[in-house]
Amino acid sequence: MLNDLKVKVGPQFYQYHEGAIEKVPALLNEYGTKKILLVHGTVSWEKAKTYLSFVESEKYEVTYHQYSGECSYYGVDLIIDLAQTAEIDFIIGVGGGKLADLVGYAAHLLNLDFGLIPTLASNCAPWTPLSVMYKESGEAEGKTEHYLRQAAFLITDPKLVIDAPVDYFIAGLADTLAKWYESDAILQQEHLRNEPFLQLAAFTAKLCKEAIMQDSVKAIEDMKQGILSEEFVHLSEIIFAVAGMVGGLGDKYARNAAAHAMHDGMSKYIPESHSFLHGEKVAYGIFYQLALEEKWGMIDQLLPFYQALDLPVSLQQMGIYPEESVIDEIIEFIDSKEKVHLIPVTITRSSLKDALLALEDYIKEKR
Repeated sequence: MLNDLKVKVGPQFYQYHEGAIEKVPALLNEYGTKKILLVHGTVSWEKAKTYLSFVESEKYEVTYHQYSGECSYYGVDLIIDLAQTAEIDFIIGVGGGKLADLVGYAAHLLNLDFGLIPTLASNCAPWTPLSVMYKESGEAEGKTEHYLRQAAFLITDPKLVIDAPVDYFIAGLADTLAKWYESDAILQQEHLRNEPFLQLAAFTAKLCKEAIMQDSVKAIEDMKQGILSEEFVHLSEIIFAVAGMVGGLGDKYARNAAAHAMHDGMSKYIPESHSFLHGEKVAYGIFYQLALEEKWGMIDQLLPFYQALDLPVSLQQMGIYPEESVIDEIIEFIDSKEKVHLIPVTITRSSLKDALLALEDYIKEKR
């Protein structure tokens, strides 16, 4: 039996269909909302605001804040100051994953309820009560803020989500695929196999993987054509909602492991990696974790899929292979993460570095 499992399933209310955003006023009424702080981005906001007619209602006093594009401690402080000055009683975030992280952490510190309206499907940030922190420069802080408060609602419209860059959707598919590859070996361990919530997490992670492997190519093509197909709607929902439930049910045993640790290390120590999306770096991280586990056959199975989606497979292929001192910093960082040591293989700094080097050689031979 586990005594350290924290189950945080998801937002209080969730809907994703055409016209779903019209439900927001009823939810705001449930929370007695009068003064709203609406945090938004730039390009996505121009598209999203046509869906938010409720903000024009005389019932609400709305303060708008355009965030910088990063989930930073500086950005959180700006929201706290603005919310306290305007006596805000509810925060709404409209945008992508970093904005969702920013709003969630700020609301936690302010002890305020918040709701999220995602404008793209690039990761599960809108679902999860944690925030990955960055500097305003885009460099990762190398740390994640966890909290217990979850969103009062997560609502969006597939017509809004489909009108986003396809690259973000592809990155979201890769980020979600990692849920299974990072958690499977951990959850298969004998002392975890019979835990009910971990069983649910394992089933959900498998659902994510199977749907992505089966329907990604069609969903991507449908998105390019602007077709709201079942494949696109279901996969985008899996990215920002169902994938988040994997970590919500499984906590540290199913949230992420070496693939995301590699992403964080790259983002912290390789400035050139900032040109790649979160999910693209995680895609490489999946290969890194499989190399660490010496599951070369799985890498072979995934290579055609990666090629079809044009996902990165090695640091050299990405053009960001660093000098050895930087590799050593990344390895030291990865080794410091508890989640990596949950993987049932021998984890040392030597094994972590050997996996990175072996993967580069393996991919070079395959190309």
